[in-house]
Amino acid sequence: MTGYFVRRLLLIVPTFIGITLAAFLIMHFVPGGPIERQIMAYKMAMAQEAGGASLGQFGTEIPPEALEEMRRFYGFDKPVHIRYATWLWNVLHLDLGRSYTYQDPVWDVIKSRFPVSIFLGLTGFVLSYLVCVPLGVFKAVLHRSKFDFFSSFVVFLGYSVPGWALGTVLLVLFGGGTFWSVFPLGGFRPENWEYLTFVEKVSAQIEHMFLPVVCYMVGSFATLTILTKNSLMENLGQDYVRTAFAKGLGERRVIFVHALRNSLIPIATGLGHVFSLILAGSFLIERVFNIDGMGYLGYTSILQRDYPVALGILVISSLLMLIGNIISDVIYVVVDPRIRFR
Repeated sequence: MTGYFVRRLLLIVPTFIGITLAAFLIMHFVPGGPIERQIMAYKMAMAQEAGGASLGQFGTEIPPEALEEMRRFYGFDKPVHIRYATWLWNVLHLDLGRSYTYQDPVWDVIKSRFPVSIFLGLTGFVLSYLVCVPLGVFKAVLHRSKFDFFSSFVVFLGYSVPGWALGTVLLVLFGGGTFWSVFPLGGFRPENWEYLTFVEKVSAQIEHMFLPVVCYMVGSFATLTILTKNSLMENLGQDYVRTAFAKGLGERRVIFVHALRNSLIPIATGLGHVFSLILAGSFLIERVFNIDGMGYLGYTSILQRDYPVALGILVISSLLMLIGNIISDVIYVVVDPRIRFR
């Protein structure tokens, strides 16, 4: 089994190179790159100086030395394989480059969004397990009851509604809309955060993030709840459960001690991906709630052709996902001794 995990660790290298190489090529060959954006900005500035003349009147009369300097600045004066090799070498030395838009190191730009992503990702992850696992257990115990049908309707209704659409409705109803003004209209924290006491900070953080966290969680409710229910119902039909009942054990002990323990095996494997939650984010949800998180940063960096930031996010997210997959396999072996990887 040790050899299996060693091979998995070694496979991270070619997988990482394949992911980053594909993204690097796509980003550098799509139209509208940083040089084109600089040319457009130059034409717009010239048009404004000329009193609102059309951009077409200026043609492409950019000094050749200026174009060559821009290519040299962005590294486009070299072949694409040389650019990728240089970028990969810098990444191996923990240098993600400098943002074209912010003119700051990429790591500093990404790091400033970490508090938002960690808070939303971990909070949504923990609350999903705390709510969905008990809900799935009760649905399995009360199978085909009114509670089971009603909860299934609510769960799948929430699953069918996009998180950003639900966020818009919640803001109208509870965020200063026409129904009940309870929560702020958006933002990660209040503007006077530095002047609040500890209790006030906790209260303000809950108020600002309650609705976004609900929107982040709603998509995973159906999957995790139904997985818990089906896994428990499958184990309740096993021979060891019938044997436990035949020995005279109570229903509560059989369900919550014997059957539930084995039912949580497929659910526990998802804990390995908790590390990837550091970059959790959704552009649409963050836009609805006016939160400057990783989702919005990744989206704007692609639109603005800020290649270093987009690739920096890809590097971190891909590494965390690859490591999370291995950790999930480790957890699977720990919680289920019957599993042996060869």
